[in-house]
Amino acid sequence: MPGERHLRNVRQLTFSGENAEAYFSLDDKRLVFQSTSDGLKCDQIFVMNVDGSGRKMVSNGKGRTTCSYFYPDGKHILYSSTHAASPECPPPPDWSQGYVWAVYADYEIYRANADGSNPVNISNSPGYDAEATISRDGKKIVFTSTRNGDLDIFTMDADGKNVKQLTNEVGYDGGPFWSYDGKWIVYRASRPKSPEDVKQYKEVLSRGLIRPAALNVWIMKADGTGKRKLTDNEAASFGPYFFPNGKRIIFSSNAGSKVGMGNFELWAIDIDGKNLEQITFNETFDGFPMFSSDGKKLVFASNRNAAKRGDTNVFIADWVD
Repeated sequence: MPGERHLRNVRQLTFSGENAEAYFSLDDKRLVFQSTSDGLKCDQIFVMNVDGSGRKMVSNGKGRTTCSYFYPDGKHILYSSTHAASPECPPPPDWSQGYVWAVYADYEIYRANADGSNPVNISNSPGYDAEATISRDGKKIVFTSTRNGDLDIFTMDADGKNVKQLTNEVGYDGGPFWSYDGKWIVYRASRPKSPEDVKQYKEVLSRGLIRPAALNVWIMKADGTGKRKLTDNEAASFGPYFFPNGKRIIFSSNAGSKVGMGNFELWAIDIDGKNLEQITFNETFDGFPMFSSDGKKLVFASNRNAAKRGDTNVFIADWVD
């Protein structure tokens, strides 16, 4: 699109349904993502090559899945699923009282072989467990959970042991990703301000929902110290990811929109909160960005060039500094 000076050779990899959260394997040869293509009623996990070939569903087709990620060895994947509770898709959220995201309590985090075989529950905890990613050395997983009553960020070993809580402020802390050196975590967070805001947030969460009206981008050290807010507005910002050099964050936000939830674009910001820059200039949704290991490619999800209204597809582009 005009103005997208950081993107070159944008290529569309999927062409129907809702396809999102596509993330590179460590060797940058494959992508793992969630999709409702092929007539699926709710998201399942797929893998494909970075040119879009070899697309294959690797989850079991039961329940709803989300937030998939490759282990660094390329032989295993990480994702969340509700299939143990029911083979049916959980009901979608009711938007009659405003825009909300569902926080399904039946989500558990699974480690499976890259072909989807032998899925093993490694979270094993009541409540929502999802949004998991693994450090590039393969030692630590960071994830979001309601196990202690709020939406907070935790870490655990690659096999699910040694769980540690990193956030404990009231509000939604989620969508965490590691820096390339494993020393920092970037995430999104809401902070209800007034007692009435806190009461409303807790009431909505008790119904397995959140209102993503105001989410800001934060970073913290891998042990949960040094928390720092990078954006400071009433927009909804999510899907943050580190640049390979660790000095900037790319994320999706409706910060430039004027009406309702508005339109989401990709933005970038320095880790000190300076030099906010708009990356995409598209009249429809752009989100879930991730860089390849060498920083030369960017994969993201977008509604651009959709075959029908509501389609979200995976795109890959050359990154130009």
